[in-house]
Amino acid sequence: MPGFFSWVSGLFSKKQPARHAQETRLFNHAPKSLAASEETAAKPPPRLEEHLFCWLLNTQPARLNKKPSGSDKVLAELERRLQTNTMEELPRKPGTLPMLMRALSAETTDRKHITDIILSDPSLTDQLLQVANSPQFKPGDYLIESVDQAVFVLGLNGIRNVIAAAVMRPMMAARNSSEALFAQRAWRWGLTCARSAEMIARIHNEDTSAHFMVGLLPSLAYITIRREIAAICRAGNLDSEPEPALLRLALARHQWATCQLLANVWALPPKYHAWLLSAERPAPKQDNWPLLDGLLVGTREVLRHARQRNLAEEDLLKTVHISPQQLDQVRAAVLSMLKEGGNEH
Repeated sequence: MPGFFSWVSGLFSKKQPARHAQETRLFNHAPKSLAASEETAAKPPPRLEEHLFCWLLNTQPARLNKKPSGSDKVLAELERRLQTNTMEELPRKPGTLPMLMRALSAETTDRKHITDIILSDPSLTDQLLQVANSPQFKPGDYLIESVDQAVFVLGLNGIRNVIAAAVMRPMMAARNSSEALFAQRAWRWGLTCARSAEMIARIHNEDTSAHFMVGLLPSLAYITIRREIAAICRAGNLDSEPEPALLRLALARHQWATCQLLANVWALPPKYHAWLLSAERPAPKQDNWPLLDGLLVGTREVLRHARQRNLAEEDLLKTVHISPQQLDQVRAAVLSMLKEGGNEH
């Protein structure tokens, strides 16, 4: 895998030649069997990504798909920053992340070791207790008052997910009123996809906590791209609030590249890069489905809960790589989390 990791790192070196990015798809499902036709293999879930963008950007399809004014220069500058690793809004790697990644991936890690690492970072400690007591994670009606209690009550698997959410949460908090709704919805979408990926990984006997964390990366990438576009617009004395159509183009073109860049600068293990690449470019013979299916199920369910247009049930069943009974189990857990989190305002 070192060669693969070097290849990914090279994607973001300053020597990369300029090229024009094309739109990518968030949902890139290959057929379930090799007997499926090429036409079936290339067919994405109908319009689900458009429905997601409409909800995240709080707009209608007509505004989403129009040609935004001055978009070429803004998008070219975003692409230049991505290729030269000069993104101004890229979140910095949390200081305790390397230690946590090693501890959480080790089968012999005990509760005390995890607790000591968390307590060594006061800001992470505060965030972890906030997340552990949030409706999405709180296991009962009582208050979790200490890190040791959180680790004991939630268990190692539960605390792994809370840590991942606690690391991401400050980076996805709204900085101003103009991005407040987008940040709120992106966080909700990210948690839902992460939970879906975690549960589907369990079905496939894969690493559940790692899939929870990688399931959060697309939502963090969306927040990062939105902030970078706003910064570019400010620097060019353009409108401080980018048009939805401009943001849609930026997200669609650079969502996967930004995910890979985040994983790269945070020095996440090579398997994260492999999962992201498999989700961007799936092949019929691959068996790395938890992330891709988690994004699909999470997106569909968060839109359904928000009473937005989404994916038909029959299309979902045709696409995911789990049985209808397994899908019901994933959906029940996801909907429980969404209901606990309450309805958005």
